[in-house]
Amino acid sequence: MPSRPTDLIHHPYTPPAGFSAPQPGVYKASTVIFPNVAALRARDWKHKTGYTYGLHGTPTTFQLEERIATLEGAKQCLLVPSGLAAIACVNFALLATGDEVLIPDNAYGPLKALAEGELRQWGITHQRYDPMNPADLERRLGPRTKLVWLEAPGSVTMEFPPLAHLAHVCRQRGITTVLDNTWGAGLAFNGFDLRHGERFGAGSGADIVVQALTKYPSGGGDVLMGSIATRDEALHVRIKLTHMRIGFGIGANDVEGVMRSLPSLPVRYRAHDASARSLARWMQGRPEVAQVLHPALEGSPGHEHWRSLCGDDGLAAGLFSVVFHDRYASTQVDAFCDALKLFKLGYSWGGPMSLVVPYDVPSMRSAEVAKWPHRGVLVRFSVGLEHPADLQADVEQALAALG
Repeated sequence: MPSRPTDLIHHPYTPPAGFSAPQPGVYKASTVIFPNVAALRARDWKHKTGYTYGLHGTPTTFQLEERIATLEGAKQCLLVPSGLAAIACVNFALLATGDEVLIPDNAYGPLKALAEGELRQWGITHQRYDPMNPADLERRLGPRTKLVWLEAPGSVTMEFPPLAHLAHVCRQRGITTVLDNTWGAGLAFNGFDLRHGERFGAGSGADIVVQALTKYPSGGGDVLMGSIATRDEALHVRIKLTHMRIGFGIGANDVEGVMRSLPSLPVRYRAHDASARSLARWMQGRPEVAQVLHPALEGSPGHEHWRSLCGDDGLAAGLFSVVFHDRYASTQVDAFCDALKLFKLGYSWGGPMSLVVPYDVPSMRSAEVAKWPHRGVLVRFSVGLEHPADLQADVEQALAALG
């Protein structure tokens, strides 16, 4: 005779304790069960001392948050549905009508779009600054400046800024800084400790560090997720309150995917880095190329800043950009991209598959900040985990399409 629905829902069996495996269990819940009314009323969702509702965390999300905090050198971490969600949550938590936020001119495009859209509609102003020039940042700071964004290297154009100097300028004025550390992945450098020799000592880092876990921590090109890491409890709670009010939730299976990939992150990051440097150096010698933009290569903008922060043998991810000679029209560069076979056309990066995207950089920059110095078309390369020789052969055969 079939079991009654009540028996299936309220079955008394509980598996024995003590099960241990390489990967932690996955807990999925919207509703959380309380043992009694007193517990329901007493539990505090602001700290990891208990469970109240799925949006406020489960054992699965708590574990990933703690591991990302360790990776970043933070004390607290919040998970959000994407890297852009992390950016939005920080802005929403720390800015109000009448405030101003400063953004690097070479920052991630959707951050600038958010400032020009929702933030502007809510009476929050913004300025773009030249991240390679701390004096430009300093002169733009004003009494309404409440938040300054940092990013290293610059999105698409790969300039590596003097992070310690920029953070120091803001700290001297008591202005909160937030660093997008997606490129560094918590491995290339510590976003909370950007000390540079004796000039900028301990405490020179950012106040908040965000990441798109979509990229290297996930590593598969199949998960969207972001993180917000802090060291200050009051700042963490302030952001967490906004996180709760917005209703950001993370699927347990996505958390499982990142948790599974996280132990291999350092190995994969080094492999991406080594292949990208090999290909970037080879492209430096190609006659079609005007400049290769890669923080670890001498002559690339900000190379000395990368070296001083990350070290002579430091890490540098798997991204670089190439500026083709201006004798090639954008249609010719598009033909080169179309001719690639292993490199696929697609946004994002950090997965096993190599990707490529051409960009119109002048349209992404503010003429009031600093003029883009190149006339040729830029193409960004995200180097995956294919064999480096195969990737070089793919680029070489596609270069013939330039004509």
